[in-house]
Amino acid sequence: MTIMASKIDNALTGLIAGHEGAEGLTACYTCGSCSSVCPVEKVVEEFDPRKIVHMVGLGLGAELISSDIIWACSQCQTCVPVCPQNVRCADVIKALRDEAVERGIVDEERRKELGMLAVVDAGKCVACLTCVRVCPFGAPRIIKEGYAFIDPDYCKACGICVEDCPAEAITLRQSLEAEKIGS
Repeated sequence: MTIMASKIDNALTGLIAGHEGAEGLTACYTCGSCSSVCPVEKVVEEFDPRKIVHMVGLGLGAELISSDIIWACSQCQTCVPVCPQNVRCADVIKALRDEAVERGIVDEERRKELGMLAVVDAGKCVACLTCVRVCPFGAPRIIKEGYAFIDPDYCKACGICVEDCPAEAITLRQSLEAEKIGS
């Protein structure tokens, strides 16, 4: 990859570093500890947390924000305890995702397509509250129209609500990681 000065955006690097957990991103010296333990890196060839953090540190975050690769991270946090510099790769990636959403680069529909947001079929939902009870993140709620709604700000795409919904009214597309495992 050729780095062009015209693509460097150090302001974005500072903005990403301002997100909770991403403060130490510039301390990364690309040792690869994060990549060596990352389960997604093992199945999604293009995904490498070390490269992502390094690109942000170099001021190339804008290229990542518009890329689907940041959505491959499962947010398992396996990378966090192994970093000798206490860089929280998963939090840097989450900050990139948050910026993509905030800037309108990725909307709810795109998150659904990427397998990052569960979807309720209002016609099938019986408002039984099972999804509300089982979700550890508080994403589902019953709205006044009488069916469940998944709040995109809280959904972690874990699939618990999908598995436990007795009416089979909730779906979740396969993530990039799951697609690669299945192929």
